[in-house]
Amino acid sequence: MAEVRFQQVSKTYPPRRGGGQGGAAPGPVLQQLDLAVADGEFLVLVGPSGCGKSTLLRLLAGLEQPSSGEIWVADRPVSQLRPAQRDVAMVFQSYALYPHLSVADNIGFGLRRSRPRSLRQQLQDSLHRATGQLPGPLRCSSPREQRIERRIAEVAEMLELEPLLQRLPKELSGGQKQRVALGRAIARQPAVFLMDEPLSNLDAKLRTGTRAQIVELQRRLGTTTIYVTHDQVEAMTMGHRIAVLHGGRLQQLGTPLELYQWPANQFVAQFIGSPPMNLLPVQVVAAGQLQLGQRRFAVEGPLVDQLASRIGQQLCGGLRAEHLRLAPAANRNLPAYVVHIEALGNEQLLGCRLAETGHLVQVRSGPEYQLVVGQTIYLDLDPRGWRLFDANGQALARPLEAPNRELQLPEL
Repeated sequence: MAEVRFQQVSKTYPPRRGGGQGGAAPGPVLQQLDLAVADGEFLVLVGPSGCGKSTLLRLLAGLEQPSSGEIWVADRPVSQLRPAQRDVAMVFQSYALYPHLSVADNIGFGLRRSRPRSLRQQLQDSLHRATGQLPGPLRCSSPREQRIERRIAEVAEMLELEPLLQRLPKELSGGQKQRVALGRAIARQPAVFLMDEPLSNLDAKLRTGTRAQIVELQRRLGTTTIYVTHDQVEAMTMGHRIAVLHGGRLQQLGTPLELYQWPANQFVAQFIGSPPMNLLPVQVVAAGQLQLGQRRFAVEGPLVDQLASRIGQQLCGGLRAEHLRLAPAANRNLPAYVVHIEALGNEQLLGCRLAETGHLVQVRSGPEYQLVVGQTIYLDLDPRGWRLFDANGQALARPLEAPNRELQLPEL
């Protein structure tokens, strides 16, 4: 197990040939990235396509070389080491199983090539495998192969692959192939697991079960894991922390709840959460009041103190879908009309257009409301739900909370 650190890591690809007008310009994929992953942590990398997520994994695995900066695994700089020397194992989106090898041999592939062998050792290992089905006195024993077979059996039991050990990949389902790919990585007992969208090829039901299995495995093994995904549910439910990348730069690093409740900027507010945060133009009119269109709304909570110095400023106000609630028709509530309804069983997601300003917002409501497209509704805005962003899209900083003080009990 090991801590992983990226220090000022940049990656720029050379220009592509062709494409007219002298070819494409060089593309910076990562730009002076600093990121630390704690020993035993499960870190999830998210971001739009092309933001550098998979490139970051490939740099750590040794499949690419950084243009500048250094990568550390534990106390070793690894940027100049060959992939086999880095003590990391990668699980690919496409499984990358060897089609001519059985499940058992796929799991043991990395173990059999983990260190060089003499010609005598190679012959002994080959004879062990060739005589494995013969009666005891006729078998040729290899201590190294015996250790590998024990390790394969342990991993197969862990992943419930025992009945499949003699099958070829073409005889497996997508979920079984993914478990074999995981088993190949686990068998090596690396310091770091790298997973590049390993569940994207599975159907929704299988993805849910495999997701829980990966989380449980990581908890049991305690191996530092970096996991790339596009899936919001995976990001919010699997990782100890989430790193959001955009344009090759780290936008925010924090727990899933921190990113959802206190996004660092408008990009994170729109990227994290499903549906994304509603963003509305507002003006600060008092220490605890914002104006949206011709209406004023109260602000409560930790941001109130920052508004006193910003009276008159135009800001961007953010509200999650659950912070807009259906309410009675009253002057203080915001009129809107329904333009879209998604019935999800336990709740409804309403797409609503504000009657006064024309802005489109997403609203969560209970399944008990019988609504139709075009219907006029009224919305009550949660005064504690506001998140505010300046003209550069950066969030107004969340004030530091006072440390918890232990309750002092009187002596008896």
